[in-house]
Amino acid sequence: MAYEMKIRGTEHEVKVRNPWAVALLPIITLGIYHLVWWYKINKELKEYGEAKGYDLGQNPTNSVLALFPGGIIIVPALMTYWRGTKRVMGASTLSGKEPVNGWIALLLYLFISPGMWAYLQVSLNHLWEAEADPLPGHEAPPAADPLPPRLPDDQPPAAS
Repeated sequence: MAYEMKIRGTEHEVKVRNPWAVALLPIITLGIYHLVWWYKINKELKEYGEAKGYDLGQNPTNSVLALFPGGIIIVPALMTYWRGTKRVMGASTLSGKEPVNGWIALLLYLFISPGMWAYLQVSLNHLWEAEADPLPGHEAPPAADPLPPRLPDDQPPAAS
């Protein structure tokens, strides 16, 4: 489901990612995907903030370093998650979307961390779909039609 988009009025790209992948791939890759994902979303938020004229983070590398190796002493990892969640909330507010609920994010982090990651990604997906244009060749998949096609009026329905 991942597809790339470009923030309107800039050359910066963002990606709409599958929340299931964000939640489960870190388990399969022993945390490597999570570090990559955390860097990329922080970079996307930084660029979005620059496009809108707001500070949504300065150095995505520091956010990743706070997770590893900073997570060994716990406090830097907690700080980067807190600040990252605040960045997502700020970006949502800038776009006029409903921001992430910090209490829900905290409870998910404490009890089901992959759920928090997916929660943040769903919020970012809504934001990018509203604030960015698809790149050529990276369009969103078409929405599935919930109803089957209608029969033409001149054909009687099949008898069972």
